[in-house]
Amino acid sequence: MARPLHAILSVAALIASASSAVAHAPTDPAALVRAIEADDVAAVRAELAHRADPDARIAFGATPLALAVHAQDPEMVRALLAKGANPDLADADGVTPLALACELGHPAIIAQLLDARASVTTAAPDGTTPLAICARFGPTDAVARMMASGAVAENLDSRGQTPLMWAAASGRVEAMALLLKAGADANRVSKAGFTPLFFAIKSGVPQATEALLAAGADAGFRGPEHTSAVQLAVYQRNYAAAAMLVARGGVDLAERDRNGNQLLHAAAEGGDVALVDLLLAKGADPNGLTGPSRITWVTEANFGRPPPKVPPTPPLLMAAAKGHAGVMKRLIAAGADPSFVAQDGTNVLLAAAQGGSAPAFDLALTLAPDANVVNCDGVTAMQIVLGGGIQPDLRAMLQALAARGARTDIKPRHGDTAAVMALTGLSEVKAIYLDVFGPIAPSPHAVAAR
Repeated sequence: MARPLHAILSVAALIASASSAVAHAPTDPAALVRAIEADDVAAVRAELAHRADPDARIAFGATPLALAVHAQDPEMVRALLAKGANPDLADADGVTPLALACELGHPAIIAQLLDARASVTTAAPDGTTPLAICARFGPTDAVARMMASGAVAENLDSRGQTPLMWAAASGRVEAMALLLKAGADANRVSKAGFTPLFFAIKSGVPQATEALLAAGADAGFRGPEHTSAVQLAVYQRNYAAAAMLVARGGVDLAERDRNGNQLLHAAAEGGDVALVDLLLAKGADPNGLTGPSRITWVTEANFGRPPPKVPPTPPLLMAAAKGHAGVMKRLIAAGADPSFVAQDGTNVLLAAAQGGSAPAFDLALTLAPDANVVNCDGVTAMQIVLGGGIQPDLRAMLQALAARGARTDIKPRHGDTAAVMALTGLSEVKAIYLDVFGPIAPSPHAVAAR
């Protein structure tokens, strides 16, 4: 029997409706992900045109927009935003596309997300905001836009750190200026006990330290282990920042840090002539001695033994041991005692033998001309030099010793004579030694150190 016309029309309508639903159903996001990973903008647009979901959740809860941000392709980000991608969907770790963009630092992508009204106040689970991340890694104008959109300059994360600390940690002076102008506290203390000034010093950018000092940062604040700002500056080899702090005055030049060093010791060891000159001009003692270290060593990491104790040492020996001839000259001119001998028998020549610098070694030989001097273990300068292996100034240092009559047959309490060390060690060292001292076989009757 023939089917009524209205029934045929109803079936046709159902078929058309089902076809339309299939046509408009979101496609598998895998193809979209592949297109983004291939950095194929045309393919991304094609997938989106075929109803690919721009907010589909992929690996680790991320979205295609986050993947495009990670690819650092502004055109892909633009295509996804144009198709309605939500800029505020965080991944499984709570990271939003804006936070990721700020960390990666592409100015155009950050601007696109801000134009799309991405939230500037949504924090990660640890309290870190996009403003803090952008202050450290992103463009300065984005920092300004975020604060104009409601981001708080003094927001604290779970570590008690502020965006100003994040900016200071990277030495981002312009971002720091914006945050300070917006009311960021230059003397806020993090839970770990650091102020923005300490973060700025750690950055190694002297202008960051200068900016915070100008903003009223407390240069006398003490961090963990009673560490001062100037001590931190020399730890971090930020000698320009250290000089700023010393020049301001109020620095105790006789104070020893946790390593037992005074500031002049640390500057001499680091080889910064300008800071050494400044410290000497301020009255630092060129013959001051180091004190005991307060550092507690984890002996398991050192095969059950802490490192040997360093005897009281003046700045001259520390500069010599690092090969800093320029600093040595400054210290001598300021009255450093070139005849000082440490408790372990180290004098300026034996110290300079460790430094691997021919100019410093030559200077030490003029200050302490006995090329055969030994320390308390009977070790000579030549043995120390040879123990350093291949180094650029090895030949020059051996030649200087030879010119001063250095002996090769002195035997220390433990170990071999210089001749045995050279002839049984690295072939390169042996070749240089033979070239300087000639093909002399080691004496079978080595002379023990006196």
